[in-house]
Amino acid sequence: MTDRQPLNKKRSPQSIAHAQETVYSFLLKIVQQWPPEDVLTEFRHLFIEHAETASSTILPALYEIVFSNQELEFRHTLKRSCYILINNWELSRSHQAIQALIKLFADSTLDKPTISPTLKRMRVWVKNFISSSDFQELRLFAMRYEERNRHWSDRYVSYLLVPQYIDLNNPIEQREAAKMLSHNLKEKFKFELALYTAHSQPAIETPEPSAPKNPTLLGDEGLRLIKAIVARRGLFSHTNLANIFLKQTQNLSYRDFKKALQKYLIFSVENHEFVEALNHQLAEKLTTLYAAHDDRSIDDALLLRTTNRVIEFLTTEDHHEPSSLFVLLLSRGTPLTLVVVLLKLILICRYARTHLDARIAELIKYYQEFPQEECQWVVSFFEIFNITMTIYAENIEYNLVSMSNGLKHSNGNVDRNLETYRIFSQLKQDAASEPDLAEIETVLEEDEPEIAIDEMISS
Repeated sequence: MTDRQPLNKKRSPQSIAHAQETVYSFLLKIVQQWPPEDVLTEFRHLFIEHAETASSTILPALYEIVFSNQELEFRHTLKRSCYILINNWELSRSHQAIQALIKLFADSTLDKPTISPTLKRMRVWVKNFISSSDFQELRLFAMRYEERNRHWSDRYVSYLLVPQYIDLNNPIEQREAAKMLSHNLKEKFKFELALYTAHSQPAIETPEPSAPKNPTLLGDEGLRLIKAIVARRGLFSHTNLANIFLKQTQNLSYRDFKKALQKYLIFSVENHEFVEALNHQLAEKLTTLYAAHDDRSIDDALLLRTTNRVIEFLTTEDHHEPSSLFVLLLSRGTPLTLVVVLLKLILICRYARTHLDARIAELIKYYQEFPQEECQWVVSFFEIFNITMTIYAENIEYNLVSMSNGLKHSNGNVDRNLETYRIFSQLKQDAASEPDLAEIETVLEEDEPEIAIDEMISS
């Protein structure tokens, strides 16, 4: 291929699509058959050096896009090509290859002068890609291996990946890779948290000399916080209160459901300033929310839409800056108080979890611009959110055991002196992940809980 061909010759969409598929098919074939080192060499020849590759049809296919002068199509081709490799290397656990792929974009070849208009255009396009948000998203896949000069937000890559895999405009390979890595990182944190709580607690016997590293940023206060969160489990935990709420509101009109929802969210919250702020701000928003459906009975679709909207009220309404309610509530209470309100929403509508994670990702991106010392209050929120969701929304069951009498306390009857308890964790049984209706009926039959819940949802 030479520069004699016109750089701006019009190509049909079909010819560009065919050229792209030629590149994708070639990369998919070699990444599944070749060693990562050889695949990286081919990728470098194609996108960095623009030299001949093992297949004589690949570079001409790429030039087909270059000659059409469609930078967006070129960027899409480059982006999807990267994710084809990343997706397959994630599956084969070739993590070093992913790091090496990202490092290729720092190659000095891209800055070398050239008299070739074709090479000049391609290099400009590649450098534009490096400056784009697409490349920043790509870097998330290698960020977990970078030990030096890590930013505080790097701890939350599992959340930052969520917008990538829910965006239907992204290539399928990118969405699959993002979902897989996000899941793996959450599993890693879940395992490290369980290991830390099991081996890093004061006990009668001498503590282990090499206790597992604390996976949180909360220091010694982390264990006490985890105990406080676990202490709310059992019959009167947030999970079972959510089940009771759903059962007792299933036949309400949407108007009455919104009133009940507001009372449910502040139920058992002891911080009066927080309650007052949430009541005032949320009441105004809920009154007008989907008002056209006020006389309808609540159903699953309306529940999901409502939960998603309330999540936005509490986090970020414009999907960029923190909402005024988020800032206000964090200033009026502890981070845990707001986290519990968000948890309550997820417990009545588990399908809203991804929407919540995406909003958390947007908050993390917004505060990325600030050093940790200037936004420690919001970093604490992210830490507590991560811990709470791991304890309540994952498949690990945490229990408190009294070291004074060896009894397990999972019913909420825990002494205020949490130092006398140790945390034990185990995998939940499959049945435990579903609401236990028999247990709910038992709670409803008891006088005090029934009165409390009736007060919570009464209009």
